[in-house]
This record gives sequence, structure tokens and C-alpha cells, in this order.
Amino acid sequence: MRLILMGTGAFAIPAFQAVLASRHEVLALVTRSVPPAIGRHKGPVNPVLEMFAASGKPVLPLDNVNAAAAHDQLRQWAPDLFVVCDFGQILKPETLSIARCGGINLHGSLLPRYRGAAPVNWAIWQGETETGVTVIHITPRLDSGPCLTTARTQIAPGEDAPALERRLALMGVEPVLQAIDMLEAWDGQTPLGTPQDPAQATLAPRLQKAHGRVDWTRPAGDIVNQIRALRPWPGTYTHWLREQRPVRLILERAAVDERTTASEPGRVMRVDRQAIVVATGHQCLAIRQLQPAGKRILDAHEFLCGYPVQVGDSLGDSD
Repeated sequence: MRLILMGTGAFAIPAFQAVLASRHEVLALVTRSVPPAIGRHKGPVNPVLEMFAASGKPVLPLDNVNAAAAHDQLRQWAPDLFVVCDFGQILKPETLSIARCGGINLHGSLLPRYRGAAPVNWAIWQGETETGVTVIHITPRLDSGPCLTTARTQIAPGEDAPALERRLALMGVEPVLQAIDMLEAWDGQTPLGTPQDPAQATLAPRLQKAHGRVDWTRPAGDIVNQIRALRPWPGTYTHWLREQRPVRLILERAAVDERTTASEPGRVMRVDRQAIVVATGHQCLAIRQLQPAGKRILDAHEFLCGYPVQVGDSLGDSD
């Protein structure tokens, strides 16, 4: 198969490396010229581009793969299939028609659940215990095409978004290779894969800074999941509402505290060397690591040396 790879983010790297090492002919990589920065956490400018450079294959930096000029470049390669992962652009029908077999996309969830840009984060935040990867035959609607191959895994207790995303990226290698083989044998007419049930679909929209705000009326378990899900960006944040001025805090590690009786959500119930225990809408949250604005991550006892939080203090919005 004559393949064009389309991707930008690190999630695509294991699958793309496997495709490069396979018997198929990789014609080129299509990627964004300048991927968007993610908050203050700057990784490689384009991790896929850095990986691809060693292959010696051509690179097409296309910020709009659906533009007429992009179509002219893609047609010159006469591809059989587009292999898409972590790309950030939706391929329109005119674009898909350039490749003889259209395109496939590796997605980091068990579709139709968690369609969208942040499936790993939302699966953790919603408290899922199982997730996986799905390879679909691309249709114009976002993450809605028929499912060609899947792989499932349990989400480990305490596993955060970066760790789970790394595991899922590796899990996606074999499903991608299997899907390419399916398309190679396809007659172009017989329906492929399993259609998604729209009634089972849920969304995983792109993360925004505001998603990181702690709502202390939520149960403690939900906040623990939020902390795991929103690492490293936007982070899960609140404010210590002391009299002089609020101090912005990013919560880095926490657990449900079942020993302490909760009162008003956001109220500090107990302070010791191990944790700052805060009331929530259900049970209490024991904060064990946190990061004051502009400072490094601190264990609870380190934090308390410089920030004398006391029982009865409040955490919440600074407004």
C-alpha cells in the first residue's frame, strides 16, 4: 500500500514508527507547520516531525489539508490510503477522495464513547475503569466512521493522563497495522467494519483552562479524577482564600479521606504533615502535593512551612 501519514502529536509516534518499518510504502508525512502550544508545558515543537526526520521521507507542512493547494500536492503522490493520528484537522470528502481507499484514524478511546480531541483526559475524569483504542475508516463527521479494529485495557487506579496516553499509543500499533491490511484487501464496495451507534456516543472536547477549576461541591472522588485527568495542562487549581490576597494552588496529588467528616465544601477540616484535608460535596479530599503559583511542587508538610493554612480556612474561587 502507498501510504501518506498525517499527524502532529506524540500519540502518533509508535504507530507511525511501526508503519515506517512495515512492508508498506510510506510516501510522505503531512503535519502542521507550527502546532499549538499547550499552556506553559512546552515539549518538542513537533514531536512527529522530529521522529520522521530520521526516515528521510518527504514532509508536507499543511496547516489546512482541505485547501485546494494542499489537494494538488497530495494528488501528485497518488496514495492508496491516508493514515491519520493526533492530527488536529478533519478531512473533508474531497480530501479523502484523493486516496484510493480514503483514510483510517487511530483514536484514543473505545468509540463511539469520547469522540473528540481529548478522549484520554475525559475518560479518566469521568471515572472510567476501562478504555482502549479504536481505528476507524474515516468519514467526514468527527470520529464517526465504522470501527475497523479495537484494543481494550483497564485504567489503573491512580493512573494519570500522560501515563495512560503513552500506554494507549503503544497499544495502537497492532490495530493500525491490522487496519491497513484490511484496506489493502478491500474491494472498494463491501461495507467495512462495524458502524458506530450514535445513541452510545459521548464527547471529549478540547480542554480549556477553565476546566481546571475545582468545584468543591463535587464529591472528593470526582476531584481526584480531575487531578489525574488534567495533568499536565491545564492542571487542577483552586485558591487559598486568606485575608491579604488569594493564593492560586495547583493540586498535584490527592486522595479521598474517609475518616474526616465533611462540612461546608471548600472548608479546611484537618492539617497535618501528610495532607491538607478539605471538605467537598461528598467526603473529604486529602491534598498531599500542591504547587503555589510560580513555585515548585511541594509535599503538604513543605507547603505548610511557607503557607500556614489552618483548620477553618477556605479554598475556592478568588472572585
